[in-house]
Amino acid sequence: MSRETALRYLEPLENRTRNVAVLDALAEMVERAGLGIGDRLPPEISLATSLGVGRSTIREALNRWEGLGIIRRRRGDGTYLAARVQTSRGLVPTMVRLEGEALLRLMEIRRTLENDVVRKAVAKASTTQRAEISRLCTLLLKEVDAGRPWRTADHAFHQAIYDATGNPMYGQLLLNLDHALERGGSSPFAADAFGLDSFPIHRDLADAILIGDAPAAIDAINRLLDTVEAEVRAIIEGGKLG
Repeated sequence: MSRETALRYLEPLENRTRNVAVLDALAEMVERAGLGIGDRLPPEISLATSLGVGRSTIREALNRWEGLGIIRRRRGDGTYLAARVQTSRGLVPTMVRLEGEALLRLMEIRRTLENDVVRKAVAKASTTQRAEISRLCTLLLKEVDAGRPWRTADHAFHQAIYDATGNPMYGQLLLNLDHALERGGSSPFAADAFGLDSFPIHRDLADAILIGDAPAAIDAINRLLDTVEAEVRAIIEGGKLG
């Protein structure tokens, strides 16, 4: 199906919103037009005209999709779908489901890296580094138990593990992965309550590194990721909307 044909599935938006309505309309266009991975989207100006919004509004929406890995832009050539897009028909908003699916793709990559990180941290960490990882875990869990913002403490804990590998590229890669996934301010995946079920497992991970038990550390990091992945799936399936 041609890009021009796809435009038939767009109608001017009554409310010229710059967020959810535009994103939902684009997702519906992709689904109804039968566009798949590798297909090129209509030009920004055509999308803007069909929806009755400014080109900057379309660019904002496409930037959001690019941040989620849904599209890929090729300079001078156009914008192509890089992931499947399907609208939601139930309780879960389309963008929440698309964010969740992008997060699951990211976690697949993260799991491979984190397993290697943990293995190397156990093998190479000094006595001082092992003690610091344990100390930072204790501080992290205190923040979580007190209901205070925990992201800074969580970053410090994981960064200490990355540092223990002796390879600074691990920390840079994993930080860039996390920053690559753009999440809306109202996203359930950006909320402080997201991922809380995984925190008790952080203690198991820290303890395993402290005593140099590689199998236990690898088991802990995989259980931690399993817990987060299960929560993502529960949200996008409508079982945990907050």
